[in-house]
Amino acid sequence: MARRVVVLGGGTAGTLTANRLRRAVGDETEILVVDRDDRHLYQPGLLFVPFGMAPPARLVRSRARQFLSGIEFHQAGVDRVDLEEKRVALDDGETIAYDVLVVATGARLAPEETEGLTGPGWGRTVHTFYSLDGAAALAGAMARFEGGRLVVNLVDLPIKCPVAPLEFCFLTDWFLSRRGLRNRVQLTYVTSLDGAFTKATCNRELSGLLRRKGIEVVTEFATGEVDGDGGRLVSYDGREVPFDLAVVVPLHEGAEYVGRSEGLGDPLGFVPTDEQLQAKAWPGVFVVGDATDLRASKAGSVAHFEGEVLVHNVRRYLDGETPDARFDGHTNCFIESGFSRALLIDFNDTLDPVTGRFPGPVGLPLLKESRLNHVGKLAFEHLYWHVLLPGRDIPFVGTEMPIAGKRPGEGDRRPELIGGGR
Repeated sequence: MARRVVVLGGGTAGTLTANRLRRAVGDETEILVVDRDDRHLYQPGLLFVPFGMAPPARLVRSRARQFLSGIEFHQAGVDRVDLEEKRVALDDGETIAYDVLVVATGARLAPEETEGLTGPGWGRTVHTFYSLDGAAALAGAMARFEGGRLVVNLVDLPIKCPVAPLEFCFLTDWFLSRRGLRNRVQLTYVTSLDGAFTKATCNRELSGLLRRKGIEVVTEFATGEVDGDGGRLVSYDGREVPFDLAVVVPLHEGAEYVGRSEGLGDPLGFVPTDEQLQAKAWPGVFVVGDATDLRASKAGSVAHFEGEVLVHNVRRYLDGETPDARFDGHTNCFIESGFSRALLIDFNDTLDPVTGRFPGPVGLPLLKESRLNHVGKLAFEHLYWHVLLPGRDIPFVGTEMPIAGKRPGEGDRRPELIGGGR
């Protein structure tokens, strides 16, 4: 009987993992992907929707059509996983047995966890761009906004794409300037962090950008309530930040079924995961992308870099061998800074973002605004659909973070990582 790998989740991580596995094992292993719908969303594009730079319909394609031939797609929600029996119970009543399980169900928005966030102001004076419907509604609000206090609020980590809230600030500065409204708007970034970003070297660069663009920063603000009617963010320590329009990045949690699957997840619904990308709860269960509790950034590049490690270790497990490949936390991100410019950062578990070039001595500039990085950010959409999702390698970009072309400086090696839990 053929061995079966069941992949829960057909988003970025699940799709590229299934396709990489298919390329690696061919017909010798059955691969089945489960997801509740057939709508694959290009999530990096959500940032551009509120500014009229990306039509929402362009960001969505069929999940089933992203899988290589030979991969089975089952459209259903997951009710729970029985780790003892190695079975997945689906919400359509079907039960699926597995030899290897890959958890790739990502992170979900939990706006209901913040008092008032989904209250009377939701969708009117309070918005988010972290969902397709939210980004589309925010586009209308941004087009109608003529002045006042605009606040961007990061409630707390972990979130998908930790740089996106800052990118939204920078693009808002550009958008309002283009409309001739910038001098009529007080733009404020409110964050639970003690600085603009968690990485020291990157924080210095991004904090400087915020200052130069006249964007106020309120730090260590633990949002306890969003008062949409009264136009206030209220922190647990009683501080208030007034707004006319609030753009909030809600708390994130793992998939709901994780909490119903005994021994699988932590209290937030993320799956405790080791460096071999294997769940700590049980052998034969692997985790990839935003579903892990790893302190690596919850970004698409991480899922890509994890893919090669995971496929290697799954093959070893299926062959009765010990998984031995380790993920080093490699992450890179384009940071859109407005006015057709962007930065690029590249780091891993031990090396913070540094200056230099990526992926080698000749390449894109690191930690520096440039038009070339902006072009790279826009070009990534094509790369996403035609290289990353199909499970292909990106030329000159390997799993481990490249050192060539980088210029580490004093204080760049640090233990803390982006995306830590609250």
